[in-house]
Amino acid sequence: LISIACLSLFSETSASGVISDGVFRSPIQIERRLLQIKKKCPVNFEFLDYSVITSQCKGPQYPPSSCCSAFKRFACPFVDSLNDLTNNCASTMFSYINLYGKYPPGLFASECREGPSGLSCPPAA
Repeated sequence: LISIACLSLFSETSASGVISDGVFRSPIQIERRLLQIKKKCPVNFEFLDYSVITSQCKGPQYPPSSCCSAFKRFACPFVDSLNDLTNNCASTMFSYINLYGKYPPGLFASECREGPSGLSCPPAA
């Protein structure tokens, strides 16, 4: 399940994964820690193809079925990196999704819900 605060995506060795709810939360909403420095994300989200999301998730209605399935297709391959709260992957990914898609704040967090743990990612092929 993909959680709203911390998106968990599955790793190469995982059969399936969950994108945690934590990835959808802003860093301010997560408990504050003095001098907490996040590691650089091992995934370079800058040069990825966001058209899987931007071609399917369009406003002004932003249909949840289209937006959430497109979001999962994009994010699930990176489930482990996104769910790792010690790095900046989730915030970096959402920055680029919002840059390229110009989505309203919190769109995916409010619309993409499958259960208490987050969004389910299909088993790795």
